Amino acid sequence: MSWRKWNRAIHRDFGYLFFGLTIVYALSGIALNHRNEWNPNFVVIEKAITEAPFQEKPDKDQVISLLRKYGVDDDYRKHYFPSDQRLKVFLKGGTAEVNLESGNGEISMTKRRLVFREVNYLHYNPVRSWTIVSDIYAGALILLALTGILIPRGGDGLSGRGWWMTFIGLLVPLGFIIYYLY
Repeated sequence: MSWRKWNRAIHRDFGYLFFGLTIVYALSGIALNHRNEWNPNFVVIEKAITEAPFQEKPDKDQVISLLRKYGVDDDYRKHYFPSDQRLKVFLKGGTAEVNLESGNGEISMTKRRLVFREVNYLHYNPVRSWTIVSDIYAGALILLALTGILIPRGGDGLSGRGWWMTFIGLLVPLGFIIYYLY
């Protein structure tokens, strides 16, 4: 078998083998690139509370009844009064606060964001065994890049436009490094 056949076989099989990890790191990379614009791990849900002013401090049953109107009564944990005018309720995954004088307040809940939370967890290398897997994947990416540029022949390969495309591909990160680091 020629080296070209081995090269294609390695590139093809590694592409299949590391498909899942490529998706994991691509999704989490996008999420982490934009973490200043949105929370990739959690969705924050806010609901406004609009009630009549309270004449007296509500007891536990009244607080749960209030939460029932907003669909979060099953999330009740406990409540307290940080001041005479304020009620604070601790919920599973959030809080509710109500101004007793005005009856206005807000419920703030967080829910786990599907898919992105899990892939971000892996991206941060949570355990030693995953670090080993991600190091193997990094090595596989290097091998995929090298075998990939060797697949085309002739004018499309490294002796033709492939060389220029590879050179441009190297200039982009190098340009950012020079511009932002030096």
